[in-house]
Amino acid sequence: MKKDLVSIADLTKDDTERILDLAAQLKKNPAFRRDLEGKTLALVFEKPSLRTRLAFEVGMAQLGGYAVYLSQGDIAPGRRESVSDIARNLERWVDGIAARTFHHSTVRDLAANSRVSVINALSDREHPSQVLADFLTIREKKGDLSKVRLAYLGDVNNVCRSLMMLSSLMGTSLVVAAPAEDVEAFSAEPAEDLHEGEALAAALKDVEFHTDGNPRRAVRDADVIYTDVWVSMGEEDRADQKRKKLKGYQVNAKVLAAAKADAIFMHCLPAKRNQEVTDEVLDGPHSVVFDQAENRLHVMKALLLLLLGGRMEKAPKRQRVR
Repeated sequence: MKKDLVSIADLTKDDTERILDLAAQLKKNPAFRRDLEGKTLALVFEKPSLRTRLAFEVGMAQLGGYAVYLSQGDIAPGRRESVSDIARNLERWVDGIAARTFHHSTVRDLAANSRVSVINALSDREHPSQVLADFLTIREKKGDLSKVRLAYLGDVNNVCRSLMMLSSLMGTSLVVAAPAEDVEAFSAEPAEDLHEGEALAAALKDVEFHTDGNPRRAVRDADVIYTDVWVSMGEEDRADQKRKKLKGYQVNAKVLAAAKADAIFMHCLPAKRNQEVTDEVLDGPHSVVFDQAENRLHVMKALLLLLLGGRMEKAPKRQRVR
């Protein structure tokens, strides 16, 4: 594996299988391993968090290490202090950094300026640790990832982008149902990083887009139906506009009935109940959202072991961003 996990583009198929296999082993064997005894993880979080923060904190504790939480009030990347200076300070004290930021460039710059591993715990462009947990869940429920048909409905956001890239990498069939203008804007959006841009461009060729406003057609033959909130953190000023545009993409009983009889429903949470998904689906027998949430812990422990536990190639020297 590379030194950092900033983007799904940082992973190979072998890397992904290694992460998922290790996560499955850790889940199967709950006996605590102390591989990270004496290690410290800095949680640089500009946004609030339940699952991501707790999974990292509990994961570090179970592995014998310790996590230090730094909120936006404690650390304001690019405002109170430059990102490069933050990175060069943190590398002197901690063994790894998990960053949850408004801007993807912040995570990239932390990684470029730090000699310790940096994990993207959510940015405006990607959510790699989330979709790794999603694919662990899909593999548990459906088996061979290359034989799975995944349908994503709604907002073409950071989670959707990471799902596209990981689906392409693992040979999973992905259908994205969203408004045509959103798909066009997404496809035309310039990449912040050449490597990530090339990986996304390759992934887009494998995605089947449905922009006709009929989600039931998009989920036909789907093994997995996935949705996310329509208004992400930082988009509150566009909330009414986005809800109006996406209201036809709600996952409800009629949409679920159009998929395979044994299809599962996924949502990365938190959910806006009866907005992007109805209570009937979210709390119903097809929903695996809490298994999905639990798997965040196992995947993050696997990432921490691989990146902080010395089970990786020697980290390259810091490349300072100017």
